Amino acid sequence: MVRLPYGVSVPETELEVRTARSSGPGGQGVNTTESKVELRWDVARSAALDETQRARLLERLGSRLTDDGVLILTGQEHRSQHRNREAVLARFQALVGEALTPPRTRRRTRPTRAAKERRLRQKRRRSEVKRLRRPPED
Repeated sequence: MVRLPYGVSVPETELEVRTARSSGPGGQGVNTTESKVELRWDVARSAALDETQRARLLERLGSRLTDDGVLILTGQEHRSQHRNREAVLARFQALVGEALTPPRTRRRTRPTRAAKERRLRQKRRRSEVKRLRRPPED
C-alpha cells in the first residue's frame, strides 16, 4: 500500500512499475542494466479514490495524464534501479498528495476605514489632476 494524504491508500496492485535501459552517459554498464523506472497509475479507474478525489486529480493533473487518464512518471536520475524506484514513488506521493488537497475556501474580508479613506483621497487627487488638464473655461 502506498499511503497518500487525506486517507487515500493506493494498493500496489494498481501501480504498474516497469524498468528499461536508461539513456545518457554511463559507460558500458548503461547498455546492460535496466535502471530506468516507469510508474503508471490509472487515475480514471482507481478503486482507491472516491468521485470527488478522482475529479480533483483528473482536473489538477490533466496536463500530466494520458488521454485514458493514466499518470506516468519516470525516473532515471540514479544509477541503481532500486534508488530510481524509491525516487519515483516519492515523486508520486508528493505529486498526487499535493493534487488531492481540497481548495481553500475564500474568507470574505472588509476594507478597513483607513483603506477606504486612502482610496477616496486617491480618487480626489486623480480627479484634480484630470480637471487641471482640461482647457480653461471662458
